[in-house]
Amino acid sequence: MNKDLSTLHTYYHQNRLQLSKEKTVYALYHLDTRDVGRLLNISVDGKTIEFDPNPKYFGVKFDRSLTFKPHLTSVGQKVLSRCALLNRLAGTAWGASVSTLRPSSQVLVHPTVEYCSPAWSRSRYREFDVAINSALRTITECLKPTPT
Repeated sequence: MNKDLSTLHTYYHQNRLQLSKEKTVYALYHLDTRDVGRLLNISVDGKTIEFDPNPKYFGVKFDRSLTFKPHLTSVGQKVLSRCALLNRLAGTAWGASVSTLRPSSQVLVHPTVEYCSPAWSRSRYREFDVAINSALRTITECLKPTPT
């Protein structure tokens, strides 16, 4: 067993902790593009740890170059589906009022977008700004040509 893994194993054993081998994955972060396809043979207690190019940590998907593109793509899909729900709530003739739509937006859309935003806020893959503007237009009953 590798020295680092044996140290980790000792720490877990001393503190009565147990590694979840089913959930544990590894990823490589480096600047050398020649090693992109390199796989390591890591095992803990006879269970091989799988490689995941986009591991999820506290709900945020990481990628090798830390552009957060996989995470922002999934966030964009969530935001679009939640904005579609707001549009259905708004309706045309029977729709919910602003006093209902605004808190619904604050509960459904904004926390999804803002979660861990300091980490990925400078990423160029933010594609959900249009969806958020659409939700705000739905709430305020503004037309699409209204400037943002």
